Amino acid sequence: MDRITAMNVFVEVAERGSLSAAADALDLSRAMVSRSLSALEEWLGARLLHRTTRRISLTSAGEQALVRCRELLLMTDGLRESLADRVNPAGHVRITCSPSFAQCFLAVAVAEFVSRYPHISVGMLTDDRTIDLVEDRIDLAIRMSQRLDPNLIARKLSVCRSVLCASPAYLARRPAPGRPEDLKGHDCLAHHFVAKDVWMLKAGTGTQAVEVAGRICANEASVLMSAVLAGAGIALLPTYLVRPHLGAGTLIEVLPDYPPEAMGIYGVYVSRRQMPKAVRAFLDFLATRLAGTPVWDT
Repeated sequence: MDRITAMNVFVEVAERGSLSAAADALDLSRAMVSRSLSALEEWLGARLLHRTTRRISLTSAGEQALVRCRELLLMTDGLRESLADRVNPAGHVRITCSPSFAQCFLAVAVAEFVSRYPHISVGMLTDDRTIDLVEDRIDLAIRMSQRLDPNLIARKLSVCRSVLCASPAYLARRPAPGRPEDLKGHDCLAHHFVAKDVWMLKAGTGTQAVEVAGRICANEASVLMSAVLAGAGIALLPTYLVRPHLGAGTLIEVLPDYPPEAMGIYGVYVSRRQMPKAVRAFLDFLATRLAGTPVWDT
């Protein structure tokens, strides 16, 4: 019998006051309990128990050994639990991101994640507004930004590229712009929270700010895409959302030589300290899934 088990038997005997009670608690035979105690005493080189036909009591060495054995068993249990959590983390993770990103990427990623980690559940709150992580009890927010607030605690996961696009029907009515300045003569659909009035486009080695205007504004990228598909105008939309339509020809990229400024995709959380293992597992999983060129841009 190993020494950890022998120490556990010794503690049970000392606490219950008899070999029989300890044997019942540990589901062992009385003879096995006795052999375990003898092996522990031989290893320690000291007698731990006074045994009579009526009672069992600790020797002076047994009193000292009981304290140390309890400490060692606590350390062993803590180590076992820690390693078990690392290998097989458990818990509930609350995350938030935009509805469009959830539909195009995150929902599928979460399905793969919970399949890989059967003891973790995930709650998704989709919202384009910036919500309070503490107030809404959010463990991890997936945010896209060109310049993230330096006061936030965040891990960069990937890059979010965007394109200017319009439907063939719209471009049949209105010739495609040849230069960024030409956008002023077009219906430009705006996102309520991102680049509403000014689009930042790359021009050579620099960046050009272009003022835009239109008659449709929405707070969610997928709503803007539906309007663009219906021929309402030109919109600045993320590639993770429009790539299938660009491939199918239902949307056409506009001003390809002047791509919009890219944004970073970040995992934002409240504190670096005491991050639950389930949250850490999900953050690491996303970082691996999004490493390199995002799947929607390959």
